[in-house]
Amino acid sequence: QVQLVESGGGLVQPGGSLRLSCAASGISIMFYTMGWYRQAPGKQRELVASITRDGTTTYANSVKGRFTISRDNAKNTVYLQMSSLKPEDTAVYYCNARGEVIGNFWGQGTQVTVSS
Repeated sequence: QVQLVESGGGLVQPGGSLRLSCAASGISIMFYTMGWYRQAPGKQRELVASITRDGTTTYANSVKGRFTISRDNAKNTVYLQMSSLKPEDTAVYYCNARGEVIGNFWGQGTQVTVSS
Protein backbone atom coordinates (compact mmCIF):
# COMPACT_ATOMS: atom_id res chain seq x y z
CA GLN A 1 0.00 0.00 0.00
CA VAL A 2 1.38 3.35 -1.06
CA GLN A 3 1.34 6.17 1.44
CA LEU A 4 2.55 9.73 1.16
CA VAL A 5 2.49 11.50 4.50
CA GLU A 6 2.96 15.25 4.61
CA SER A 7 4.11 17.14 7.67
CA GLY A 8 5.44 20.54 8.63
CA GLY A 9 2.44 22.72 7.93
CA GLY A 10 1.08 25.26 10.36
CA LEU A 11 0.47 28.91 11.07
CA VAL A 12 3.23 31.36 10.20
CA GLN A 13 3.45 35.14 9.97
CA PRO A 14 4.02 36.86 6.64
CA GLY A 15 7.70 36.80 5.78
CA GLY A 16 8.25 33.62 7.76
CA SER A 17 9.45 30.20 6.69
CA LEU A 18 8.26 26.62 6.85
CA ARG A 19 9.63 23.33 5.63
CA LEU A 20 7.22 20.69 4.46
CA SER A 21 8.17 17.02 4.35
CA CYS A 22 6.59 14.16 2.46
CA ALA A 23 7.56 10.70 3.63
CA ALA A 24 6.74 7.90 1.21
CA SER A 25 6.14 4.24 1.90
CA GLY A 26 5.19 1.45 -0.45
CA ILE A 27 7.16 3.00 -3.30
CA SER A 28 10.70 4.11 -3.90
CA ILE A 29 10.58 7.77 -4.80
CA MET A 30 13.77 7.46 -6.84
CA PHE A 31 11.60 6.12 -9.66
CA TYR A 32 9.07 8.96 -9.52
CA THR A 33 8.71 12.61 -10.32
CA MET A 34 7.76 14.19 -7.01
CA GLY A 35 5.67 17.29 -6.73
CA TRP A 36 4.02 19.66 -4.31
CA TYR A 37 0.61 21.04 -5.17
CA ARG A 38 -1.64 23.38 -3.25
CA GLN A 39 -5.31 24.20 -3.14
CA ALA A 40 -6.73 27.34 -1.60
CA PRO A 41 -10.42 27.65 -0.70
CA GLY A 42 -12.52 28.14 -3.81
CA LYS A 43 -9.59 27.59 -6.14
CA GLN A 44 -8.30 24.74 -8.23
CA ARG A 45 -5.38 22.65 -7.16
CA GLU A 46 -2.18 24.00 -8.69
CA LEU A 47 1.37 22.80 -9.10
CA VAL A 48 3.80 24.56 -6.78
CA ALA A 49 7.01 22.70 -7.54
CA SER A 50 8.23 19.41 -8.94
CA ILE A 51 11.47 17.50 -9.12
CA THR A 52 12.22 14.76 -11.63
CA ARG A 53 14.18 11.57 -11.07
CA ASP A 54 17.34 13.27 -12.30
CA GLY A 55 16.80 16.32 -10.10
CA THR A 56 15.37 18.77 -12.61
CA THR A 57 13.12 21.23 -10.80
CA THR A 58 10.12 23.26 -11.93
CA TYR A 59 8.38 26.03 -10.01
CA ALA A 60 5.22 28.03 -10.33
CA ASN A 61 6.02 31.65 -11.18
CA SER A 62 4.38 32.76 -7.96
CA VAL A 63 6.92 30.90 -5.79
CA LYS A 64 10.13 31.19 -7.80
CA GLY A 65 12.96 32.47 -5.68
CA ARG A 66 11.06 31.78 -2.46
CA PHE A 67 10.43 28.01 -2.45
CA THR A 68 12.87 25.17 -2.95
CA ILE A 69 11.99 21.55 -3.60
CA SER A 70 14.46 18.79 -2.83
CA ARG A 71 14.51 15.05 -2.47
CA ASP A 72 16.40 12.54 -0.36
CA ASN A 73 16.03 9.19 -2.04
CA ALA A 74 17.82 7.42 0.81
CA LYS A 75 15.20 8.68 3.25
CA ASN A 76 12.42 8.26 0.68
CA THR A 77 11.37 11.82 1.46
CA VAL A 78 10.76 14.99 -0.50
CA TYR A 79 10.87 18.48 0.99
CA LEU A 80 9.54 21.92 0.23
CA GLN A 81 11.41 24.78 1.86
CA MET A 82 9.21 27.85 1.85
CA SER A 83 10.55 31.29 2.65
CA SER A 84 9.22 34.85 2.49
CA LEU A 85 5.75 33.46 2.89
CA LYS A 86 2.78 35.59 1.85
CA PRO A 87 -0.89 35.42 2.83
CA GLU A 88 -1.65 34.22 -0.69
CA ASP A 89 0.44 31.11 -0.01
CA THR A 90 -2.26 29.96 2.40
CA ALA A 91 -3.58 26.62 1.18
CA VAL A 92 -3.60 22.91 1.75
CA TYR A 93 -0.36 21.53 0.37
CA TYR A 94 -0.34 18.07 -1.19
CA CYS A 95 2.50 15.75 -2.06
CA ASN A 96 2.36 13.84 -5.34
CA ALA A 97 4.35 10.96 -6.78
CA ARG A 98 4.00 10.37 -10.50
CA GLY A 99 5.53 7.49 -12.39
CA GLU A 100 6.60 7.80 -16.01
CA VAL A 101 4.35 4.97 -17.09
CA ILE A 102 2.03 4.09 -14.26
CA GLY A 103 1.35 5.30 -10.76
CA ASN A 104 0.00 8.61 -9.58
CA PHE A 105 -0.23 8.92 -5.82
CA TRP A 106 -1.36 11.68 -3.49
CA GLY A 107 -0.95 12.48 0.16
CA GLN A 108 -3.76 13.73 2.34
CA GLY A 109 -2.40 17.25 2.58
CA THR A 110 -1.11 19.62 5.21
CA GLN A 111 -2.53 23.05 5.97
CA VAL A 112 -0.32 26.12 5.62
CA THR A 113 -1.75 29.38 6.91
CA VAL A 114 0.11 32.65 6.50
CA SER A 115 -1.40 35.33 8.68
CA SER A 116 -0.46 37.97 11.19
